[in-house]
Amino acid sequence: MSPSSPSALEQPAALALVPEQLADLLDAIAAPVYAKDAQHRWRYANQALCDLLGISRSALLAEGELNCLPATQVRQLRRQDEDYLLTHDAAVSTVTLSTPLGDRDFTARRRLMRDAQGTPLVVTTLEAGSSAESASYQDLEEKLARSTHKLDTLLATDETLKRITDRVRDSLDENQILQTVVKELTQALGAKGANTSLYDLNMGTSTIYYEHTTLSASDRGRVSQMDQFPEVYHLLLDGKYLQFCSITPNPVRGRVAMFACSIRDDQGVLGDLWLFKDKEHGFDDLDIRLVQQVANQCAIAIRQARLYQESQSQVRELERVNILKDDFLSTVSHELRTPVTSMRVALQLLGATLNQELNLALDTDTLNGPQAPPPEKQDRVSRYYRILKEECEREISLINDLLDLQRLDVGNLAVNPQPIKLLDWIPALTFGFHARTKSRKQQLEINVAPDVPVLITDISSLERLLGELMNNACKYTPPGGTIDLTVNETENNTLRFAVTNTGIEISEKELPLIFDKFYRVPSADPWKQGGTGLGLALVQKLVCHIDGTITVTSGDGQTRFTVELPLSISSK
Repeated sequence: MSPSSPSALEQPAALALVPEQLADLLDAIAAPVYAKDAQHRWRYANQALCDLLGISRSALLAEGELNCLPATQVRQLRRQDEDYLLTHDAAVSTVTLSTPLGDRDFTARRRLMRDAQGTPLVVTTLEAGSSAESASYQDLEEKLARSTHKLDTLLATDETLKRITDRVRDSLDENQILQTVVKELTQALGAKGANTSLYDLNMGTSTIYYEHTTLSASDRGRVSQMDQFPEVYHLLLDGKYLQFCSITPNPVRGRVAMFACSIRDDQGVLGDLWLFKDKEHGFDDLDIRLVQQVANQCAIAIRQARLYQESQSQVRELERVNILKDDFLSTVSHELRTPVTSMRVALQLLGATLNQELNLALDTDTLNGPQAPPPEKQDRVSRYYRILKEECEREISLINDLLDLQRLDVGNLAVNPQPIKLLDWIPALTFGFHARTKSRKQQLEINVAPDVPVLITDISSLERLLGELMNNACKYTPPGGTIDLTVNETENNTLRFAVTNTGIEISEKELPLIFDKFYRVPSADPWKQGGTGLGLALVQKLVCHIDGTITVTSGDGQTRFTVELPLSISSK
């Protein structure tokens, strides 16, 4: 651009130069050059200007023209700069500056630029009329034009890379990833076409899966044997790229410039990308870097998509196994329920017969009560009968738990809401636990708020879950411990049931597991009663079944289960 071309100077160009680039460029100019922002802060000044005004660069940038020019000249400069920022009409003007050699007239040529933050700057070049200074100004214009073009190209490339990266990163579909890459690269680089292949390293093949082309013919699905093109695939398998121009014209594409880049990550090569341009337009360094970066992002996205598909396959398999397990447990439970029930009836009849014919006291509570004789003194028949009856009841409880869990999982358990007066109902529910806790030297405390409202919920579910929690508390509380059941209304218009037992804690790592099926806290049963590990799993299901929540806390020598239920639920 010539400095005598007013039409070019009058049109501002917004350049996104970083400060370092602009400073280096200004220092290389022989003519005095400075840059100011809209607030008249001096942002840059080259050495030629500092020499002209006889002032150091740091002083000039700190105080600007106020430090070295008379007030009239300062006003003149500022007025011209402001006019240029507002109207761009003062691109070329005449200014008078005081120098160590006296006042001198200069031609000021202004140009609008922007720093890295986007702040507009007025860059002014001062000319004293010499050809050298004019040449310097012309050189500045050319350098600025080249820098502008280069930076615009870099910005466009960065924008393209970001767009492609965002699209492939947000996708977990391998097919969509490959389609996006070939389409975006073809459009961004102005190519005649692009395709992407995936490798089968065991078979030594490369298969074109997707392509984007302006031509009617398609290469999709074409399989290439890598050993037939060793000069190509040797480089691609090593993670390198290659660019060449075909010697023999392709029947469809003609003679084209071709670029190939491997799709590779830290685990190996997955495939490659091919792009085609007219033979007159090859791929420059910027194009190559863009394709390489896109290929790297493509490799990461493909690996993530494959891991996701693999995890989904594993999830589906686990779901299938879980369904098979539930079906098996349901079938076995149903098949066992009939014979075990028959065993219970037979045991009851056997107990009645032994009582009548042998005059044996076979009542289980009597045998287990405080007055029970030592096991060695009990009649062998009585002991055998007690073992049979206890194990039969245990099996029936296990089967019932399994069936209830299965019905809750599939949603086949009905909800029958009924009003419950808790002040009357809770004592009846806990009546059987008084004798049990007394025999184990445990303290049982029942605290129901006197103003507790009527609860409308499924009474069988509530009775079952509270019974399980109380039974669990009795089971894990050592002698001398306390079991507390507290019922009150919360500020959120819900009812809170808190079952607390002392003398035992559950570690933090065990707390998230206690509601899992068949899980039992290791070495936490002081009475050595055993169990199936289904009780708390059933409790959690029942609480959700009646629209409640359950939480558990453990510490300071106690464990507390808290259930919150709405005051009323509807039928399901």
